[in-house]
Amino acid sequence: MSSVKIFCGEASEPLAEQIAHHYGKPLGAVTRRRFSDGEISTAFNESIRGYHVFIIQSTMPPADNLMELLIMIDGAKRASAANVTVVIPYFGYARQDRKDRPRVSIAAKLNANLISAAGADRIVFCDLHAGQIQGFFDIPVDHLHASAIFVPYLKSLKLKNPIFASPDVGGVARARKYAEYLGTDFVVCHKYRKEANEVAEMHVIGNVEGKDVILIDDMVDTAGTICKAANLVKEKGAKSVRAVCSHGVLSGKAFDNIEASALEELVITDTIPQPKPSKKIKVLTVAELFSKAIRKIHDNESVSSLFI
Repeated sequence: MSSVKIFCGEASEPLAEQIAHHYGKPLGAVTRRRFSDGEISTAFNESIRGYHVFIIQSTMPPADNLMELLIMIDGAKRASAANVTVVIPYFGYARQDRKDRPRVSIAAKLNANLISAAGADRIVFCDLHAGQIQGFFDIPVDHLHASAIFVPYLKSLKLKNPIFASPDVGGVARARKYAEYLGTDFVVCHKYRKEANEVAEMHVIGNVEGKDVILIDDMVDTAGTICKAANLVKEKGAKSVRAVCSHGVLSGKAFDNIEASALEELVITDTIPQPKPSKKIKVLTVAELFSKAIRKIHDNESVSSLFI
C-alpha cells in the first residue's frame, strides 16, 4: 500500500477524497494554477518517483477537465512514476463512438488516443456508454459497473411487482441483465429521434400494467428521454416508475423535466458532481467500488470479483 499514491483533477475532488478515504491513504497534494489566458498548469507537491500513481478525473465538459487530466498524466510520467493508472468515473464524449452520418469525428476514439499518448498505462471506467469503447485503447482497461451499487439499493426497496425497462432499444442488454439477476421481466420503450436531445415519438413494447417499473440507462442528460418513457409507462398503467442511471449529466432543463415527470425518483451515482439537490434525485456513491478496484489493480488481483 505504501507504493500507491492517489491524486485527482479538480472536477472529481469530492469523489476522489472519498475514494482515498476508503482506500486508507490521504489524497496526494497537487498545485493548480492558470495563466491569465486560462491555460492550465499542474504540479505534484510530493515525490512520485517509482510509485504506482492513480489519477482520478471525470472528463465531462468543459474541455478543461480532459486537458487537466492529460497534463497530470504527462507530469506523472515525467516525474518518473512507475505506473500511471487513470481512473475516469465518467468518460465524456463517449456518445460519439461511431460515424452515424458522413463527415463527422469519432470523438471517443480521439479522446482515447489523447489519453494513451499522454502516457497512461491503464484505464479504469464505470459504465461506458458503449462497451466496445474499451477497444479504442491499446492499454489494459478495467470496466466497472454501477450495478454493484444499484442492485443492493433496489433490493432494499422491496418492490412488490418490479419490472425493468429500457428507455430505448440500445439499452435492451443492460435492462435484460438487471431483470435476469433479480428474476423479473423487462420491457422496451422504442423511441424515434429527430435530432440529438429531442425525442419525436415513443412506444412501449411489453405490458407494464400494475407493475413497479424501473427504467435503466447509463446516463441521463437533458432527461427528455427518461421522463418521456416514465410518463408513457405511467399512462400504460404502471403502479410506480423510477429510473436508475449511472451518470447524472443533467444539463439544460433536466431538473425541471424531472420535477414535472411521473418519476418517483431518479437514482444516479456521484461520478459527476451535482450543482444542486433535488427531492426526486438520489445520489449513491461509487467511492468504495473504485477504492476496491484500485487495491486489486495494485495487488495484481482480479477485478471481476467486483461485478454482479
